[in-house]
Amino acid sequence: MSLTVVGSIALDTVETPWGRNEEGLGGAATFFSLAAANYTQVHLVGVVGEDFPVEHIALLREKGIDLAGLETAPGRTFRWSGRYHRDVNHRDTLDTQLNVFAAFHPKLPKEARTAKYLFLGNIHPALQLEVLEQAQASFVALDTMNLWIHTTRDDLAKVLSRVDCLIINDSEVRDLTGENNVIRGADAIRALGPRIVVIKKGEHGCLLFHEDGLFAVPAFPLRDVIDPTGAGDTFAGGFMGCIAQRDDMSPATLCQAVVHGSVTASFTCEAFGPNRLARIARPDIDGRFDAFRRLVEF
Repeated sequence: MSLTVVGSIALDTVETPWGRNEEGLGGAATFFSLAAANYTQVHLVGVVGEDFPVEHIALLREKGIDLAGLETAPGRTFRWSGRYHRDVNHRDTLDTQLNVFAAFHPKLPKEARTAKYLFLGNIHPALQLEVLEQAQASFVALDTMNLWIHTTRDDLAKVLSRVDCLIINDSEVRDLTGENNVIRGADAIRALGPRIVVIKKGEHGCLLFHEDGLFAVPAFPLRDVIDPTGAGDTFAGGFMGCIAQRDDMSPATLCQAVVHGSVTASFTCEAFGPNRLARIARPDIDGRFDAFRRLVEF
């Protein structure tokens, strides 16, 4: 089954202790799409400026991603700049330029509108509501961030009441619910609407909460982490891609989907931007999935 993603496409400048990536391909919808395209047909909905490099468009097309919903607007593409510390769990945002993204209002073409699966990337909750009014998806997952939790809580609550799954990190759980304990936090989130909650814990893996209980997954261990930018969005792409490919939301599929998300995200961390992610294919993911299985089996 096909999958629609609505979110940001950006040009990122990233510094880490291991180098610098100047205006590389970035954005939540980009990482998500490149990951999910290994599993199913992806419809990408977003906006770029007139300065967006044609080679990036070519890469997305090469991966089979449907770009009918990608707008090119007059002006400059959304840009983000950040610096990671040696402990890559910590980073500083140096600059954010919304540019054409500031006036973006998603318009879903027919194929994107009728896709069974929908992922609402980390955009303003009012825009997420606009997408929900257009889409006909029967399974919707959502990402959000601390900014929207603090500044647009009413709109966010409306979105949460209409989605099936929330993918969120542990600090956002605390901000959204006031709970320091993530298990209580997940219970509080499910009371707001989503029946499935995935809590990302960075290098410590993630937790999946669903009707039948709790499933815990470690992160895939890496010898070298070059750039973790986009790893969370890649996780979401692997997670949703697996579900859409199987067209199944059973507990067994959800558990396997979070493992696929963790495995796919590990590739992103091995190079700047999506440079490593863009070079992999499904056999690479399946090979690492088998290695993951051996890692946790006892």
